[in-house]
Amino acid sequence: MCGISGFLELNCASSADDLRTTAARMAEVLRHRGPDDSGVWIDSDVGIALSMSRLAILDLSPAGHQPMQSTSGRYVLVFNGEIYNFENLKNELSAVEQTYPFRSHSDTEVMLAAFERWGVDAAVVRFNGMFAFAVWDRRERTLTLGRDRFGEKPLYYALAGDTMLFGSELKALRAHPCFVSEIDREAVSLYLRYSCIPAPWSIYRNARKLLPASLLKVSASNLQLRPYKYWSLGKVIDQRTLTAMNQQDTTNQLDHLLRDAIRIRMRSDVPLGAFLSGGVDSSTVTSLMQAQSDKPVKTFSIGSHDREFNEATDAQKVARYLGTEHTELYITPEEIMSLLPLMPQIYDEPFADISQIPTLLVSRLAKRHVAVSLTGDGGDEIFGGYNRHVWGDAAGRLHHLPRFLRKVGARGVHSVAPHRWNLLFRLYSPATPARWRQRMPGYKLHKLASLVESTDSDNIYECLVSHWPYPEKIVSNATKLTAWTAGNHRPLLPHPAEEMMYLDTMGYLPDDILVKLDRATMAVSLEGRVPLLDHRVAEFAWSLPLDMRIRARQGKWILRQVLYRYVPRELVDRPKSGFDIPLASWLRGPLRDWAEPLLGEDRIRSDGYFHPEPILAMWREHLTGKCNWEYQLWDILMFQAWLDESRRQLAGSSIEAISNLTREAR
Repeated sequence: MCGISGFLELNCASSADDLRTTAARMAEVLRHRGPDDSGVWIDSDVGIALSMSRLAILDLSPAGHQPMQSTSGRYVLVFNGEIYNFENLKNELSAVEQTYPFRSHSDTEVMLAAFERWGVDAAVVRFNGMFAFAVWDRRERTLTLGRDRFGEKPLYYALAGDTMLFGSELKALRAHPCFVSEIDREAVSLYLRYSCIPAPWSIYRNARKLLPASLLKVSASNLQLRPYKYWSLGKVIDQRTLTAMNQQDTTNQLDHLLRDAIRIRMRSDVPLGAFLSGGVDSSTVTSLMQAQSDKPVKTFSIGSHDREFNEATDAQKVARYLGTEHTELYITPEEIMSLLPLMPQIYDEPFADISQIPTLLVSRLAKRHVAVSLTGDGGDEIFGGYNRHVWGDAAGRLHHLPRFLRKVGARGVHSVAPHRWNLLFRLYSPATPARWRQRMPGYKLHKLASLVESTDSDNIYECLVSHWPYPEKIVSNATKLTAWTAGNHRPLLPHPAEEMMYLDTMGYLPDDILVKLDRATMAVSLEGRVPLLDHRVAEFAWSLPLDMRIRARQGKWILRQVLYRYVPRELVDRPKSGFDIPLASWLRGPLRDWAEPLLGEDRIRSDGYFHPEPILAMWREHLTGKCNWEYQLWDILMFQAWLDESRRQLAGSSIEAISNLTREAR
């Protein structure tokens, strides 16, 4: 695992010393991603510079050093990630080129040999792994950027005058003297809608994220930026033949695929473990790890002293049953406060998934014991685990009703203020646990009403996933913009649930879930691996009829059948709750002094990005308990905190704070 960066100058204006110095500076700000080694390679005749910071996981020797050149010297590579099937590829290459002189045990060298043998485009489709890479072809004088199928590893790029920049994080691009940090208001609007900035956008106008499953080639003589796909889940779905197997055979095949996906991700030259929340996905991964390990797997979970939000007890029961070596940490508001200043540095751009802090805490906990951790991410998107996948199907059926009837019903709901719905809910559902009463504020009923009156499946999806359904009314000088179909082939799907699963896989998964995992783990130099996103597993899941994934209003049905072979169902069958903290009450209590200045009217107005009136109204309603606006307020707070940090960085770097976190975890 590494941080990679570099640039290509069209006019070759910089000296060799300048190229090397700038590339080294870009690598240094990514030191938290790879504290074990660093390297720079330049060719001043062309104006190319590649740099890396390495976290050594496979082949800890100097033979794994990057940038690495192929045997012939044609290709030079910097690479972030892991190629899990590299041993199979190595055997295949050795069978063809029996005298190929492999000098190391690293997957990086196998990638270079594959490029030599098959070319970059043909080689990358053979890779099973998570990766972002930049490879320079010295013969063709072309630079190719590539990203894995589901976007597990990040890669940004930008055009700054006559120079093309790239890096694992935006801070590497900012370290180049030509980069211009101009905020994109359209990206701010997208951020409010999704709580993250979806690819290909970034918070900066001239920087973009490379889409998952994409390559981008640029020539030393022409910096035209035209990314293209080398793999498409949409095309896989269009070409699928639905598998008609019985439950036993389907469960057997999925069990076999998952075992192999987990087995190849357990290969490591350093200690490894697993995040365990006690839910279906993480319990499945942990169970299959333990089934293939001759010693207890190290597992890690986060708990809360608020019993309504505490999942640590569920994780502990699963860990005890499986016999893992389990470690847990109970978090407090004080620990949350200590990490809040790090969020803008870790994410580089506004990011507001509430579980970002628990994910950082469990990563820091795991790093004290292991260097690699497997996670259960991806199961919800691939196997239909979100509530909206079930609700969306129901909403699709409601659309058979005449639209005028749906509009009348929706207007009736909208006519009652959200806080009055909250009051009614509390009066007539006293037996409902406090956590669920808190999680069902009136605004969600308003969202449901908007869903019922929506016109098509895309409109339904946007309604369900949007924190701020009309962000252009909040963001100054922004227009309406939606994004989570950008650059992707859209398959024809017969069920609203499948359409939402596809959109989640193409958008919410890489832009939120995987960003959260990558930044949290990399902030403490921990490698996170995601076996449920093995493309073989995903392609198999999409070959199944919908009722193998969602059945009797329960998601992940076939995945549960695999899990029940290893863990009693009573340990894992419970309502989905997510990786959560009691943020709503903490904003009214221990986090209020931090939040209040960021939400001040004068502050918001002087910044000039938001209209303050609706934000201030939400803050007042939240403080009085009339409505729970925790998600919307967290979006604003994370943007304001990021804006403060970006201003501090103009005056002087704050990267040292992440370095301190990395040293603490190690």
